[in-house]
Parts: sequence; structure tokens; C-alpha cells
Amino acid sequence: MTRRERVHRALRHEPTDFIPYQVDFTQQEHERVAAFLGDDGFEGKIGGHIERANFSGPVGPQTERPGFFRDDFGVVWNKTGVDRDIGMMDELLLKEPRLSGYRFPELDEQQAQARFLALVNNGQDTFKIGRLSMALFERAWSLRGMENLLCDMLLEPAFVDELLERITDYTLRIIDIGLSYPQIDGFYFGDDWGQQTPGLIMGRDKWRRFLKPHLARMYGRIKSKGRVVIQHSCGNILELYPDLIQIGLDVHNTFQPEIYDLEAVKREFGRDLSWWGGISTQRLLPFATPEVVRGETVRVMRIVGAGGGYIAAPTHYIPGDVPAENVMAMLEVFQHQDRYLA
Repeated sequence: MTRRERVHRALRHEPTDFIPYQVDFTQQEHERVAAFLGDDGFEGKIGGHIERANFSGPVGPQTERPGFFRDDFGVVWNKTGVDRDIGMMDELLLKEPRLSGYRFPELDEQQAQARFLALVNNGQDTFKIGRLSMALFERAWSLRGMENLLCDMLLEPAFVDELLERITDYTLRIIDIGLSYPQIDGFYFGDDWGQQTPGLIMGRDKWRRFLKPHLARMYGRIKSKGRVVIQHSCGNILELYPDLIQIGLDVHNTFQPEIYDLEAVKREFGRDLSWWGGISTQRLLPFATPEVVRGETVRVMRIVGAGGGYIAAPTHYIPGDVPAENVMAMLEVFQHQDRYLA
């Protein structure tokens, strides 16, 4: 069974020889583990099941200032601080609730095709996806500022509608290019909506009013071609599960165990959803002993992986404060499931 087949079968809730897994690292954690192992190429040896063509996130060419990077939408990210992967916005491009004076980016279709082609032709038997970071809400607040955007939802709804529609139109062009390649298995949308405690950042009513229609357009385009829809959102979005299932969501990432009752959620929604994540990067991996990490990894995999519908993984890219020994303990379980899950 190839890695691609294993993921597809798991997401269809069919038996697999073992649970597919994926592990991703922040730059700082990659350096920590590489130093521990004495091998800068260790990630390629983990056996992860998912590879991505990346679009729209806080990446891009360095500006005239070292450590500052300009993304496709013109937002400059300051990566000189602690966070070298995302950074902080340097300034707002939409200082007022209007689009006049701002030019939306022109999609470089040849570059987009090249990214997808590089992925599908890399010779790996992995599950391949287009990764659309800052897909909608996050892209809007990266231009306008989160506090301003939330106020605009109350005071300037027509502006918010126009902004989100333009963002969606841009994203759909990327999706259409990816869908032209049969080897692209699905798309991943990065867009945080939740808080650690119950309650969405914008509230459910505003999510339904402003975000759901545009998500339905994007999900619908992907589902019309029989591909997989994956939604990343940190925080508690349990109240949105029925809406997300309705518009075609297949997989939720990150599935934080600090937030969700894994058994209850699996029992209630496991026929309609799959999950990618579940191994805590907030409390477990940074602070536990390797022995505890192994035990908790086994527990989560048994709960969420029962009957399929699971990609075992940390809840996020592993941050730079995680001991390398704990990473290795988790990987030991992933790679030797015959020993730990038998």
C-alpha cells in the first residue's frame, strides 16, 4: 500500500495496514532536531504521508531590510523576532474600509503551474495537496488588521463582502490550476477562527454571514472534482462542524486535545469527518517525558484512529521549545505501530 493509498483509505474510513502520519517542523525545531541527530536531512527520512504545494502565506522575497519578507498580497512580515516562520505584520495596507488605492495581486499562473508540477513529478508516493495559507479570514485581517476587520463586520459589511469576494476569486484561480492535475489529491485551507475557550473570534453568526458562503464556493469547486477538502483552524470550532460538513469538509486539522473531548467528538462526528493532528504541541510535547509522550501518542491514536478517519500528527508544526527526545518518542510510535498499537 502506498502512502497516498493509505491516506485515501483512511479518509474513506476503510481499513489500512497502519495509521498514516505526518510531522512538520518550524525552522527552529528543525534546527534543534537536526543538531540532535547530526542530520540536516532527517525530515525526508521520517516517512510522512503528505506533501504540499504552498500558496498565499506569509512567505515571499526578502525586502530591502534583512528579516522582512513581502508576500503575494504585498504584506510585509517582520521575522526578526522569536517567530521566524510567520512573523508580525509590519504595517496595514488597508488603513480604511475601502479597496480604492489597493491593487490586488495578479496571479502568476506559470509559477503556480510550476509549483504543482514540481510536486506531482517529485517521484514520491505521497498524498499531494495544494496548501492555501491565510485562505480567507486571515488574509483579510492581514490587509486590514484583525480588530479593524471585526469592527468592519458590524459597521462596514459591504466592504467586508467585497474584500472576501476578491480574496476568494484569487484563491479559486489557484484551485482551478491545481485541479487540472489528477495527481493533486486535495486542498488545505489555513484560516484560524477559534479561541482556546469556547467561542469563535468573530462569533458563529458573523462566521455564517461573512465566511461560510465563500468557503462553500471554494469547497464546492474542489468537491465537484472529487478531491479532498482539509480545513486548518486552531481553537475551538466544534460549533461549526455541522456547517462545515454541510458544505463539504472532509478533514479538520488541528484537533487539539486541550480543547476537544476526543472520544465524544469522534463518536458524534466520526462518520462524516476525519482529523489530522491530536498530539499536543501545547502541553505534551514541550513538557512531558519521552515515556509519557509515547503513552499519550498511543492513547490518541487508538481513540481517533479507531475505524479510520485519522492522520496521526502533532496539532501544529512542532515549535522550537520541544525537546528532540520527545520528537523521537512520538516518531517511534508512528513508525512502529505494530509494536505499540497491537
